[in-house]
Amino acid sequence: MMGVAAPLAHPRGSITLTGLVNVGEFPHIFLFVSNVKSELEVLVAAQLDALQYDLVDLRRGGSRSRPIVEIRVDRRDGEKVTVEDCARVSRSLEGMIDADAARVGLGEHYELQVSSPGADRPLKTARDWRRFVGRRAAVKSTALAGRREVEILGVEGDEPGAVVIVGDGDEQYRLPLGEIAEARLVFHWNR
Repeated sequence: MMGVAAPLAHPRGSITLTGLVNVGEFPHIFLFVSNVKSELEVLVAAQLDALQYDLVDLRRGGSRSRPIVEIRVDRRDGEKVTVEDCARVSRSLEGMIDADAARVGLGEHYELQVSSPGADRPLKTARDWRRFVGRRAAVKSTALAGRREVEILGVEGDEPGAVVIVGDGDEQYRLPLGEIAEARLVFHWNR
């Protein structure tokens, strides 16, 4: 490192940097955006599939010394998730996670929380959207210019090219599933 003025070639003209500069080296900036499922999510989804449950959401939190894994599951038969369902899933996942805890980055002192999807469950797959046609959802999408509460009218096609059809009053919108940033069912106490 040297304390010099270093001219750099730039497409719009030359730039001169002053101060401490690594002469001959350019800064390395890496930005990674990944939609790849984590190894833990893949293992959990496979275990739930064997038990005939669907993985609705998996979140990791807590601290490095005490990680928390929150898992939201749903029944495939359309019935409501019970406490017994959560206990069954928890017992099954604990054994699997204990065997692979180090490999999936949890260690031995993790906390596992299993629950139902809740009244404001996320909508992620075409199957989720089809199941809740006629219900209302809060949807965040650039096609809606942000977040809007809409009625789910239908779904065309299958993933990855599925298109969700939603309505807001007299207006209808066709939203490619891949362009929906976030969506959740809406629950109103007074309805």
